[in-house]
Amino acid sequence: MAPTPHSRSERIARLCAETALFMRDHVLSRVSHDLRSPLNAIHSWAYVLERKIETVDAAAQRALGGIRTGVEQQVQLLETLVDKTRAETRKLHVERAPFALDALIGEAVDDVRVALADARAVTLTVHGTPTGATLDGDRERIAQALWLMLTFAVEASAQGAAVTLDVNATAAAAGFAVAWTAAPQALTDEGVPHLLEPFARAQAREPLEAGRAAWVLSLCQRVAEAHGGRFEQQPLVEGTATALALSVPATAV
Repeated sequence: MAPTPHSRSERIARLCAETALFMRDHVLSRVSHDLRSPLNAIHSWAYVLERKIETVDAAAQRALGGIRTGVEQQVQLLETLVDKTRAETRKLHVERAPFALDALIGEAVDDVRVALADARAVTLTVHGTPTGATLDGDRERIAQALWLMLTFAVEASAQGAAVTLDVNATAAAAGFAVAWTAAPQALTDEGVPHLLEPFARAQAREPLEAGRAAWVLSLCQRVAEAHGGRFEQQPLVEGTATALALSVPATAV
């Protein structure tokens, strides 16, 4: 049965919310990690200075005490606000069950086409289907990752461009490669329709860190890791071919 416009819009809204949730988790993780190292260093050096400064220098001792107290307060904030906020998505739970791969691909492509690609006159083409394959994994999570990969490709494509999904299903793994010609400026062009949040699209235009993907693609990374697979993003360089690749084992690992 074809989805009704109402049910499709609800699903798209949920997919956008999941994308934002996992990006938030990634940002909070970076904040927690990147702040702890300098805070620990400040705390350690405060103790070193304390041993070097005469105890009779009350003002200096109070200043060092204030530094240590400030560091401890910042660490407590990280633990009570940042780390607890991340608890919901820190460990991605997957519910494995066999499912037909072709149906999932068709639904994801249709959702992206209706929600964004048609409005941007972007053509979506799928190669490698039908596969006839059955995958043992979390269907909902893999569908979310594939939807996000295709949506990001459309977001980062020029009006009227083409996006290709290559599917490679074997007895060992299922691979999805989304390829297109990069148009990074389209991510922040307010003259065209968008689905992803402005902050997410703006950050995706920044140069990639080695071995990392854009923050908005954090959900794809987490889904791949939870299934024992891999996710990779190639850089976005104006006018050049680029790609996203997701690979998940065909059975539980």
